Amino acid sequence: MTSAETYEYLLPLESLVVSGIQIGTKIKTKHMEPYIYRVRPDGLFIIDTRKTDERVRIAAKFMATFPPSSIAVVSFRLYGQTPVAKFCEVTGCVPILGRFPPGAFTNPLCPSYMEPQLVMVTDPAADEQAIGEASKIGLPVIALCDTDNVVENIDLVIPTNNKGRKALAMVYWLLARQVLRERGAISTDGNLSVPVEDFETKLTESKEET
Repeated sequence: MTSAETYEYLLPLESLVVSGIQIGTKIKTKHMEPYIYRVRPDGLFIIDTRKTDERVRIAAKFMATFPPSSIAVVSFRLYGQTPVAKFCEVTGCVPILGRFPPGAFTNPLCPSYMEPQLVMVTDPAADEQAIGEASKIGLPVIALCDTDNVVENIDLVIPTNNKGRKALAMVYWLLARQVLRERGAISTDGNLSVPVEDFETKLTESKEET
């Protein structure tokens, strides 16, 4: 998915492609144009996997500078909830799954109130409330962004398929591994003890998303 054939990916390109991490939607926003590699004959926009890989590295390096418990990772999207839960289990970050509690970042009287220093969301459209509150109090936001996303109030875009089960599992697994590498918790070429399959939402355990 890149013209630079010598580029060394965090994971073999074939593994990324099999997960569908590069498969976008049939909608392209102006914000996501720089991350698109091509458009398929069926109209689906294809994300440049090199740019995904590069942004995972940047995001991991940035996240590693924060205390794990100060990072909130959000997913309203069903297929993102298992990956986020597993990511947080591995990295020590704080998951916010399902409906985002209004006031969780801005209202000290909210039962779910917390004071994160960094917020990551799975889908800017689905996690709009979290982004809005983070922006209101000046928190940096990292987001997984598909070709149809608007990236207003997003500080760091990770271009990726943010709708597919396997793609979400792959990007969160890859990011978790890289965060631990950046922290020095595992070696620079070390692997997670948890396989990528454990990050994937199982269809037998949840209703299929529409």
